[in-house]
Formats: sequence, structure tokens, C-alpha cells
Amino acid sequence: MRPIFALSLAAVLILPLPAAAQPTPWAHPGEEAIDPYAVDDANAGAAPMAEDAVFEALGGVQGVSRIIDDLVDRSVRDPRLEEIFKPTDLARLRRTLKEQVCFILGGPCAYSGRDMAAAHKDLGITTAEFNALVENLQGAMDDAGVPFRAQNRLLARLAPMKGDVVER
Repeated sequence: MRPIFALSLAAVLILPLPAAAQPTPWAHPGEEAIDPYAVDDANAGAAPMAEDAVFEALGGVQGVSRIIDDLVDRSVRDPRLEEIFKPTDLARLRRTLKEQVCFILGGPCAYSGRDMAAAHKDLGITTAEFNALVENLQGAMDDAGVPFRAQNRLLARLAPMKGDVVER
């Protein structure tokens, strides 16, 4: 990756504008408009890790970005999940998942998405579908060469969100 492009990508993912100048999170270019909500890092569903070892094991901002892109690509193609992902704003999903994982791993990102209960309300997600998404994330991390221990540490941070995501 060229240094200028990498710097530009990092700026888009991790350098938010000052609050007064920041575009509303529901109006990013290429994303569908959604109802306003309170932007708060607490919406990420987990506090950030204190150390950055797992963030580095995932490859930093660029690695998280690649893993999330792979996760979304797998999930869109997965027959167990395709009905959930068909109506989804994939541009927004990719952006907010990248922010969320980067933030939770203690990376230099802020989370601008909705809280997990609001983001998944009325989707009717089952435990089996939640587990399928976790399998896809594990596959994406495996393919990226993320060590098993680092994968487990991330999954341990994400697992408590199941109660806010699974509805049936």
C-alpha cells in the first residue's frame, strides 16, 4: 500500500473532525440516512482494551479494516446470513464495524455507531445467526494470520453483546 494512501485511509478511519465540524454519523457519503441518535463511544458495547497487543496482532487499523471487509464479504455470501444482510447499508456497516473493533481493541478510533440493541432492533437475529457471524469473523481472522490467542481475546470482548443482538 502506498504511504499516502495508507495515511489517507488512517485519517478517514481514526482521525475524527472536531465535534462542531464533524458530519452527522447518519449522513456519511455513500450511506443511507438513518434517524439521529446520540453518538458515544459507550455505544460500542465494550470498553477498550488497556494494552494494544491484540490490536497489533490484528494488524492495526489497516488489518482491522481488511478483516472487517472480509467478514462482511463472507456474511453477505453466507446462506445462513444473506437475508439479514440483503437490506443492510453495507457501506455504513463496514465503517461502523471497523470503528467498533478498532475502538474495542484500544486502537486510535472513535465509535460513531448506534448502541447494539438499537442497531439490531427488529432484525430477529437468532443464536444460530449470531454464531454464524462469529464463525465468519474467525475465518477472516484465520485468513489474516491472527494468532488464536488474539482471536479469543477479541471474541471475549464481543461475546457479551449477544444479549443485545439476539432477539429470538
